[in-house]
Amino acid sequence: MKHGTRTTGVIEAIRRKIASRALEPGEKLPSIRGFAATMQVSPSTVVDAYDHLAADGVIIARRGAGFFVAATTQPFAVSEVGPRLDRTIDPFWVSRQSLDASPDMLKPGCGWLPADWMPNASMRRALRSLGRADDALLSDYGSTRGALNLRRLLARQFSDEGIFTGPDQILLTPSGTQAIDLICRFMLRPGDTVLVDDPCYFNFQALLRAHQAKVVGVPYTRNGPDTEQFEQALIRHKPRLYITNSALHNPTGATISPQVAHKILSLATAHDLILIEDDIFAGFEPEPSPRFAALDGLDRVIRIGSFSKTLSASVRCGYIAARPDWIEAISDLQVATSFGGPSPVAAELIYTILNDGSYRKHMEAQRTRLARCRRETATRLTSIGITPWLMPRGGFYLWCQLPDAADAADLARAALVDKVVLAPGNVFSVSQAMTSFMRFNVSQMENPEVFKVLGRVLRRA
Repeated sequence: MKHGTRTTGVIEAIRRKIASRALEPGEKLPSIRGFAATMQVSPSTVVDAYDHLAADGVIIARRGAGFFVAATTQPFAVSEVGPRLDRTIDPFWVSRQSLDASPDMLKPGCGWLPADWMPNASMRRALRSLGRADDALLSDYGSTRGALNLRRLLARQFSDEGIFTGPDQILLTPSGTQAIDLICRFMLRPGDTVLVDDPCYFNFQALLRAHQAKVVGVPYTRNGPDTEQFEQALIRHKPRLYITNSALHNPTGATISPQVAHKILSLATAHDLILIEDDIFAGFEPEPSPRFAALDGLDRVIRIGSFSKTLSASVRCGYIAARPDWIEAISDLQVATSFGGPSPVAAELIYTILNDGSYRKHMEAQRTRLARCRRETATRLTSIGITPWLMPRGGFYLWCQLPDAADAADLARAALVDKVVLAPGNVFSVSQAMTSFMRFNVSQMENPEVFKVLGRVLRRA
């Protein structure tokens, strides 16, 4: 919040007194007139300063008694705390560092596109359109399964992929993560086993552990999960679920082959395994790849997704597509846990943008821009000894091996000092076998400073 120069001076003077213990917690502040005379400002300036400090929780006002130093006060500026170097590098590490990063930090380890890459013009048009919406849309709860128009639109999109389903088999959720959470609540009991890829999206592990599931990793190859080890895991652990990314795998960027997809689905049928297919990166594919949901017809496959990567991470909305009886049960569960799905305003915003003729062109431009970024970033990384594991068909991730078996976690900690957030390999790995790997987001690497920092931390490694 901005203040006048004199008001700011009074605020800083009070904060200095508190920081130096000249004013102790619980102690009364100088009177408004007395402090105005001391600071040579008007009483109204002191009133303004005291009001701002009270709003920040630094001081408290007691009716008829004056202002007092709060028992516990906040740091002078949260931004001055800096990055948390002491945090454990675990499945939460990248999320914490990326979401809490100050505006001046570079984030090649984060999982989203820069704000200026997003379809903000379409978002603003949709927001203006909402200003003319019915009062009910702006004020009421949504229906139990979410906005019908958006579910119909998704059903039409699915039919283009060979997944023939109606809006009654689609449930809108507050986010993609909450879609998985709901499925886990419905399908799992504490102690159940779930298969994931190794490496896999780190939040799959974090969420499954929150549900007290046993997490078993299966090595992921350039063509999909290792089918022999997948079968052995089914025999040995008898898992309830398998969670994976379709389209462009996170973090590797790999695409499952048709042969592997058919084999995995055949094994799932034989061993009564349910597959959760996270389709969040589908929009970045140049051409559609095999989908478990299309091969299976949503019998034992549950498709989930959201719009945070292509539209906005601020306007949260996800979806679940599954068998009608599962959708019915999960819908009831969602009502019980959050009294319905996503905000009707969020769903209407997303529907309006997806229905906008400019969205298709926007995604075509994104795919072209990302293809250039992947090539350029791979070349620059290779020049400093960092080798891409493969060149993805699309998307914004490069899964890379570091030179001389460098420890990615050590490099990530060192880079934080230079205000760069990286994504070390072991946060994605159940087996902790990815010590020398790192995931890079090419869209977040257009600033040359990223490569300067990488070069410095590698030389010091």
